[in-house]
Amino acid sequence: MTTYDTSPQNYGAFTLRIALGSILLAHGLLKVFVFTIPGTIGFFESIGLPAIFAYLTILGELVGGIALIFGFYSRLTALLSLPILIGATWAHIGNGWVFSNAGGGWEFPALLVVLAVTVAMQGNGAFAFRTLPIIDRLVPDALKV
Repeated sequence: MTTYDTSPQNYGAFTLRIALGSILLAHGLLKVFVFTIPGTIGFFESIGLPAIFAYLTILGELVGGIALIFGFYSRLTALLSLPILIGATWAHIGNGWVFSNAGGGWEFPALLVVLAVTVAMQGNGAFAFRTLPIIDRLVPDALKV
């Protein structure tokens, strides 16, 4: 069921949800088509992480980005994206603050952590597909908003 909640306070939540979802999706696609899956695995292994983390990150960014864009359980999706985003912050922390530094600094990943926390607090906002009946009963009520 599509719900169109167009009250003014929900437009900001909608815009933030779309922005975060678009960024996650873009980064997932970047890992698949530009860096390639083997290249992404190689990078993760070069910083001491197992290959499975690369696969989980790609899956989380692709599925999480799409879920946020469409408004499927935005609070839950934003919370589930936090390990990926905190991990990205950790991966870039040695490169300095500014993201334009060689290797990318940690300012952008840290901002994405804040955005995900904000989406988790605000919920879907306007123009969201609120529930997937198949998994709706598995999601705690507090995360369904």
